[in-house]
Amino acid sequence: MKITISPSALKGDILAPASKSSMQRACAAALVAAKRSIIYNPGHSNDDKAAMGIITALGAVIEKAHEQITVDSTSFAKVLDTVAKQQEAGEALTINCGESGLSIRMFTPLAALTNKKITITGEGSLVTRPMDFFDEVLPQLGVQVQSNDGKLPLIIQGPLQPKNITIDGSLSSQFLTGLLLAYSVAQIDPAEGKEISIKVSNLKSKPYIDLTLDVMKKFGLRVPENRNYEEFVFDYSKPHPDVERECNTYTVEGDWSGGAFLLVAGAIAGDITVRGLSMASTQADKKITEALMAANAGMAIDAKGIHLHKSELKSFEFDATDCPDLFPPLVALAAYCNGVTSIKGVTRLAHKESNRGLTLQEEFGKMGLRVDLYGDIMHIHGGSGLKGALVHSRHDHRIAMACAVAALRAEGDTTIEESLAVNKSYPDFYDHIKSLGAKVSGGIDWKGALVDN
Repeated sequence: MKITISPSALKGDILAPASKSSMQRACAAALVAAKRSIIYNPGHSNDDKAAMGIITALGAVIEKAHEQITVDSTSFAKVLDTVAKQQEAGEALTINCGESGLSIRMFTPLAALTNKKITITGEGSLVTRPMDFFDEVLPQLGVQVQSNDGKLPLIIQGPLQPKNITIDGSLSSQFLTGLLLAYSVAQIDPAEGKEISIKVSNLKSKPYIDLTLDVMKKFGLRVPENRNYEEFVFDYSKPHPDVERECNTYTVEGDWSGGAFLLVAGAIAGDITVRGLSMASTQADKKITEALMAANAGMAIDAKGIHLHKSELKSFEFDATDCPDLFPPLVALAAYCNGVTSIKGVTRLAHKESNRGLTLQEEFGKMGLRVDLYGDIMHIHGGSGLKGALVHSRHDHRIAMACAVAALRAEGDTTIEESLAVNKSYPDFYDHIKSLGAKVSGGIDWKGALVDN
């Protein structure tokens, strides 16, 4: 599906979308908490839907109401019996993670808490992403694993047994998130002792682990001691927290990852206010505000929201190693900054929905922007303006949004092929920028409505 963005001036205020990082973790925590939970401000992106589908497959019952969902996972403690019955009936339990990298990495250890075979599948680019981590780590925890040469589908059989292990955190912190959630509720072997730890080398995206630990605490789960992000120690001698709590409540945060595109759009083409983004959030992509300040963006933050207006922008240096999802909006921002912007962390981009380093170089190159890659560093030669062009999302939601934002000040129209890739994380994106005055035409939005001027 194609969407065309014409040069536009933005004005108004907008509520940031719900964070899929927060929403998916809330679904996982609601599942393993094995009780009734109410989640307010739930997201409805494709990744959020995948997470809800997974916990439903594992025994949770979800009721949806206006601006909230109720998750009843009291049957999770009996999931072994449920799976056993399905197996006896000749039915295989399959979990489909859609295109969500977080879901596959987080829910696989949780599914491994069961004692029957479970097939874990995915779609799109997820089927090509490496899953060697599970081949290497889960057998150490008593889980049988069969993969497709390190890729999907995975067939696992638990139950997972917490043990003292050391893992590599250089590829993604999401693998650690899944293990932390699994360790929080798994039954331990007394022979392992009362304290069991997960040691981590070269952990990336530490703020996302902060988010995981915060969600675990809010759902009353056992939370490990964080020893400088190098070791996470569970003390099983202490009573399980909040065992008497009848119902958990959790409000999904506003999404700094999606909100970053709105903030950059305001900085290059508007006079807007973005509401719903908490400065107290542990989300890694909150660092977009640091990049905007470094670029001399017209920005002010107060109780009403984050205010952005068009201003003269300058090149900047930024380390995105712990927040690699910021690369696409940062490239859009840097395109309108005078001078050469340097962004560190390119090696984190290879195993996203696309190889984002190369994709950003090629797609923005079509708009006349020079992007150079030097190992872990990206140089963006900005300030010369962009031209409208035919670009392709590469089925990557963040590439589609980055091109759309950059198109707001380009000379001429920009048409984005496979534009509905945004449904993965931010299905309302085109509607939202259109409500601020963006000239958007062509295509069908996620609700099936015609997107036109």
